[in-house]
Amino acid sequence: MPRPKIERRIGCRPAYSCFKPNGVPMAQLDSILLAPDELEAIRLVDLDGLNHQAAALQLGVSRQTLGNTIARARHKVAQALVKGMALDFGSASPRSSTGQPVGSDVMTDTNRDKLLEEKDN
Repeated sequence: MPRPKIERRIGCRPAYSCFKPNGVPMAQLDSILLAPDELEAIRLVDLDGLNHQAAALQLGVSRQTLGNTIARARHKVAQALVKGMALDFGSASPRSSTGQPVGSDVMTDTNRDKLLEEKDN
């Protein structure tokens, strides 16, 4: 049984719910879910310029956990930029075009719409 995830202290909210290539409708894009702690880690280290120890203290995690979170977040951002995918800042679980869970980061728009409808009901 995995250990429970430590609660993170998130100090920012994204300005928008997603970030996508210009001129391409969301319906034609796959998206990658960027978790709130991943966005916060990028903000603290890359935008605010904190070192890993200071950022880890602010986020409420160990330095090693912050390093893993940053690596995961940067990989997702790079994947979205290189492959022309949308970055989704929502909380729906990612699914493939067949409706099956995919790892923890790639989600097609069709299934995101279904998940959001289910969430509303």
